[in-house]
Amino acid sequence: MPSPKIKTEVKLLMSEAIIAKKAEQVAIVADKMKAAASIVVVDSRGLTVDQDTVLRRNLRESGVEFKVIKNSILTRAAEEAGLEKLFVGPSAVAFSNEDVIAPAKVISEFAKGAEALEIKGGVVDGAITSVEEINALASLPNKEGMLSMLLSV
Repeated sequence: MPSPKIKTEVKLLMSEAIIAKKAEQVAIVADKMKAAASIVVVDSRGLTVDQDTVLRRNLRESGVEFKVIKNSILTRAAEEAGLEKLFVGPSAVAFSNEDVIAPAKVISEFAKGAEALEIKGGVVDGAITSVEEINALASLPNKEGMLSMLLSV
C-alpha cells in the first residue's frame, strides 16, 4: 500500500496538471475572443436536442463556431480578453472570424422559433454590444448582399 506521503504527492501532481490544462483552455478561448470579428453570447438552457442540433448545423453552414464552455474558463478568458461584463451565468458562444453579421443573423432567426434561446449580447470588432444591437446587426444583409447593393448603385 502506498504511504500517505506518496498519495499526497500524487494528488498535488494531478491538481497541478489539471490547473495547467485549464490555463491552456483559458488561453485558447481568450485568443479566440481576441481574434473574432464578432461574438454572440446566448443562454441555450432549455433547448431540446433537436433544436440544439439544428442551431449548430445552421451556424456551421454559415462558418460560425459554436461552443458551450465551462463558466470558470469562460469568465477567466473574458477577463483576459477584456470582455468580462458580458459573460454572466451559463453561456454558449458563437465565434465568427470572417463574417461579422453571420452569428447574429443565424441566432436571431433561430431565436424567433425557440423561446428557450436567450441572446445575452455580443462583441463586434472588440466592442461589447447589447441584445438590441445584435438584433439590429441581424437585420442587415450579409456580406454578399451588401456588395451587390453597392454594385447596383
